[in-house]
Amino acid sequence: MLFLLLFAITTGIGSYIYTRFLVSLLENEEKQKVELWAEATRLLALADSSQNIELLSFIIDNNNTIPVILTDENDSILGAVNFKGLKDHKNEIAGSVISFEDASFKDRSYLRNQLEKIKKQSSPINIDLGRGHSDQIYYKDSIILTQLIYYPYIQLGLILLFILVAFLAFRSTRKAEYNQVWVGMSKETAHQLGTPTSSLAGWVEILQQKYPDVSVTREIALDVERLEKITERFSGIGYKPALNTENLIPVLNGTVDYLKSRTSSKIKFILNYSREGKICLPMNRALLEWVIENVSKNAIDAMEGHGEITYQVMEADRTVIIDISDTGKGIPGNAFKKIFTAGYTTKQRGWGLGLSLAKRIIEEFHSGRIYVRHSEIGKGSCIRMVLNR
Repeated sequence: MLFLLLFAITTGIGSYIYTRFLVSLLENEEKQKVELWAEATRLLALADSSQNIELLSFIIDNNNTIPVILTDENDSILGAVNFKGLKDHKNEIAGSVISFEDASFKDRSYLRNQLEKIKKQSSPINIDLGRGHSDQIYYKDSIILTQLIYYPYIQLGLILLFILVAFLAFRSTRKAEYNQVWVGMSKETAHQLGTPTSSLAGWVEILQQKYPDVSVTREIALDVERLEKITERFSGIGYKPALNTENLIPVLNGTVDYLKSRTSSKIKFILNYSREGKICLPMNRALLEWVIENVSKNAIDAMEGHGEITYQVMEADRTVIIDISDTGKGIPGNAFKKIFTAGYTTKQRGWGLGLSLAKRIIEEFHSGRIYVRHSEIGKGSCIRMVLNR
């Protein structure tokens, strides 16, 4: 990409320099033409019989590209030639002088506006008619010259557009490759977890049969069930998951209960919703549990062993909002979007994948949104999830 950018800059600069050279040549040539046109006009006005009238008329009529306005010494317009904007002279032959007296009101107004613009850009060419009288010729760049001036900018814009398209295509390809790598790793992880998890599930069943009253056995069973869910989650990455209409509340309750039993007692879990409520919406339960768990674990890590994590659920006509707030160290404002980028992490041993996967699950699979609602350094953060009904 750096090579393409340097190529664009070099091409643009080279094109600009060469075009400016051509513009300079063409400007000089057009100025000479207008000066010749002015001299021919002067000689015709003097009606000197020694001059070749046909030649002078040919010189005047031969200017069919450069817009010219002829005025008297008081800047009153006498005539004009090669102005495309004349509304009532659309069929005028190029190079023919249009008399100001014969022009319509709209054309006169147009020519006056053009004269004021030309005055701001360049000085006129004086035509000495003798006896203290003179006319003046105002002119502006021809259409060809104007187009040539803007050509390098248009060319540079097209080159930059080409580079942008190439960059987006390149990034899209890299992103696709990146996703394929992670999908492959996820599936391999699920495959590797599958066998020992199944084996552990068998051993737990034996332990439950022999020691049904031992609480440790029940906790091990819960962990094995969690491993089975993790395996299911990893195996589902890379496919568009099926969404089933289910109650959100048990999903929150189960995740909170699991985390509460495996978190420091100094972490207080606050539920600002009814544990017996019913809020149904289309979801993939296993993946949504994963999101809530990931966001919650990040909140717990941010509190460094003590604090409060609050869960709040709000219903709207078409959406359900889940806010997970903590009293942790907060998130810098410039990292609100970065935390959802794969690989971004503030942990020494973190991979930076949890919130990235959460974003993909919420936005790509559930067509919802997840973002930092608010955060303040030293006081805590709130992550908001918006799910469609």
